Amino acid sequence: MKARFGVIGMATMGQNLALNIARHGFSVAVYNRTPERTKSFMERVQNEPVIPTYSLSEFVETLEKPRAILLMVQAGKPVDEVLSELFSLLEPGDIVMDGGNSHFLDTERRLKEAEARGLLYLGIGISGGEAGALRGPSIMAGGHEEGFHKVEPILNAIAAEGLEGKCCGYFGPGGAGHYVKMVHNGIEYAIMQTIAECYDLMKRGLGLSPKEMADVFSQWNSAELGSY
Repeated sequence: MKARFGVIGMATMGQNLALNIARHGFSVAVYNRTPERTKSFMERVQNEPVIPTYSLSEFVETLEKPRAILLMVQAGKPVDEVLSELFSLLEPGDIVMDGGNSHFLDTERRLKEAEARGLLYLGIGISGGEAGALRGPSIMAGGHEEGFHKVEPILNAIAAEGLEGKCCGYFGPGGAGHYVKMVHNGIEYAIMQTIAECYDLMKRGLGLSPKEMADVFSQWNSAELGSY
């Protein structure tokens, strides 16, 4: 059986995204540099259409053409190392997506190399953490627009549902997707700091007990402030 989609990188985010994709009815091939992690992941898989592979060449051969591959690899040098080997195994028209927190300038550099090989490259910001990856993330794509539209049905299927529809969009060429994710992260960290300051004010200013503070946060999370 050939897989419709492939995920490289079986840390928690990669595992949960692969399960999310499979649970929406898309067959998915998975690969990790260390086979033990792939074997461990397969213990979580029940009746989902997941195909384990144990070499990059086997992974590539397991995918339907044109191939659609999502990298969930640590940003920086590890991405370049995977791409260096992966690019040599792919064919023009294949789609490569970097779903990690890569710097947008790195994404633009990699996109140029991919396009020189006839590949469709996307830099995709994925938000929602481990729970979001499994239940529905927010997806911010940038790069090759044609490539995005080819994988859009799958990305839309696994994305979170917001007040105005699916939390999945194309934000422009180059490193636009990772740039938007960078801005998103800046806002997110500011919100996290605000939550921490609320905790400090409730504890030291109002003298609330841990249970009272937990009740306040629970109440906030059940209304419009609710999130992962």
